[in-house]
Amino acid sequence: MNARLEREIETLTQLAEERGARARPIRSEDVVVADWVRFKCRFGCKGFGKHLGCPPYAPAPEETRRMVREYSTGLLLRFDGVPGHPDLSPDQIPEDFHPFLRDLILWVNGTVHFLEKTAFYHDFQKAFGFGAYPCIYCEHQHCVAEEQPGIVDESIRRMCRHMDLVRPSMEAAGMDVFATARNAGWELHVIPCRNMEYGMIEHGDVISIGLVMLE
Repeated sequence: MNARLEREIETLTQLAEERGARARPIRSEDVVVADWVRFKCRFGCKGFGKHLGCPPYAPAPEETRRMVREYSTGLLLRFDGVPGHPDLSPDQIPEDFHPFLRDLILWVNGTVHFLEKTAFYHDFQKAFGFGAYPCIYCEHQHCVAEEQPGIVDESIRRMCRHMDLVRPSMEAAGMDVFATARNAGWELHVIPCRNMEYGMIEHGDVISIGLVMLE
């Protein structure tokens, strides 16, 4: 790693810490992309086809593999907890839990975008971020992807209300977040849900992961 990149990683790490996140550099070969991840999005996730940062609008695993191979280094980001809910219980979580987790999603994706943008204007022109969770920038509105009738069509991306902010989540692009975090020294575990109910997590000790590819 050259001295310029080391300085940038130090700067971005400090900025991440100021936003309550932790950061660790990661080699591109330690970013794990797996086809099975995409199946989890296509089958079982209520966000499929409803957000422009999610499948089928997000890059397919093979696209992601090719893209990651163009880099040597990234910065992996870790976010602990759910803002405003240190003692989260299933009884607090509504059936439509996506808006309920808005502050968490904005914390993660906002930080990813801020660090990507910072690196870009520091002359790291390849900087590109991957967030987590379905996008929630459209407050009080559905994403245009969900509003459009008929077939899924990539061309509706031009109608995105927040095109400058939206990035694919790691999982949406086929990245194995568990394996990638483990390669950086962070062990993740599946959060138990009450009676195995979708989204009814039993505690607020949530670890969220983001990534900014740098050079």
